[in-house]
Amino acid sequence: MSYKPLTKAILPVAGLGTRFLPATKAIPKEMLTVVDKPLIQYIVHEAAEAGITDIILVTHSSKGAIENHFDKHYELEKELELRGKQDRMAPLKEITPEGVRLVSVRQPEALGLGHAILCAEPIIGENEPFAVLLPDVLMYHPKKGCLAQMTETYKKVHTSVVALEEVPEDQVEKYGIAEVQGPDLRISELVEKPSIEEAPSNLSVVGRYIFTPRLMQLLKETKPGAGGEIQLTDAMDDLLKEEVMFGFEFKGGKSYDCGDKLGYLQANVEYALRDPKLGHDFREYLEGTDLSSI
Repeated sequence: MSYKPLTKAILPVAGLGTRFLPATKAIPKEMLTVVDKPLIQYIVHEAAEAGITDIILVTHSSKGAIENHFDKHYELEKELELRGKQDRMAPLKEITPEGVRLVSVRQPEALGLGHAILCAEPIIGENEPFAVLLPDVLMYHPKKGCLAQMTETYKKVHTSVVALEEVPEDQVEKYGIAEVQGPDLRISELVEKPSIEEAPSNLSVVGRYIFTPRLMQLLKETKPGAGGEIQLTDAMDDLLKEEVMFGFEFKGGKSYDCGDKLGYLQANVEYALRDPKLGHDFREYLEGTDLSSI
C-alpha cells in the first residue's frame, strides 16, 4: 500500500449529550470545560500536534457554540485591547492552533458513529487516510499526545492504527476489546463489550483511530445494525478481512471518559492539579479539606 501523509481528521460532535442533562440542554457537551478550556479545544490541539491541518466537525443544528468558539470574536478582542487586558487576550489567540482549518458538516440524523464519519466523506475524499478522534475521550500525556504517537506508528506501518489501553479485566464488558497478535499488536478481532469469559484480552479501544481510505469505502457498504445505526465496528471488521490493522497501546498517560460524569469530574480534578497556575493552591485545598465532613 502506498503511503500518504495524514493531514485530515474527523471529530464527530453531533451527539446530544443526554447523559449530562440538564447541563447540555442549551450547551453542547463538547463545550463543557475541563478547568478553563472546553473539551473540544483539547481534542483539536491534540490533532494539531499530530500534524493535522484539516479538521472536519460532524455537527448538529444545536452545536453552533462549537463553531463560534473557534471563530474570531472581534468585539471581545477589541474590548480587551481597549482595557489593556493583554493577559486575557493570549488564551483567545491560542484557541485555534496555527495552520489548522476547521470546517463543519451536518449529520442530519442520529444514525451512528459510522454514519457520522460518512458525512465527512465529501471533504475527506476517496483516496486520503484520515484520523477519527472521539471528543468524549480526553487523552493526557506529559510529553506527546496520543494521536501524535499513533502517527509515528502509521508512518512505519502505512496501514490503519487503533489506540488501545489496558482496563481491569472485570470491566472489559464496558468496552470494545481488541484481540491482538505478537509484539507489534496486530489486531485479529474486535469484540464489542464482551463478557469477562469471552473477552480475548483486556485491551480496550479508546477513541483514537487512523484509517486507510478503504474504511470510508466500506462504510458506504455497511448495512445498519443495532438500533438501525451504521456501526463503525462493523466496517472495521470488514476492513480486517482485507488489510492489516495494528493496535497502538497508549502508555505513560491517562484517558478520561468525559462522556461519563465520574470520568469528567476526575479529568477536572487531575487537570487542575497539573495546572501551573492553579495546581499548587488546589492541591493545598484538597489536602486541607476534611472530605468526611462534605
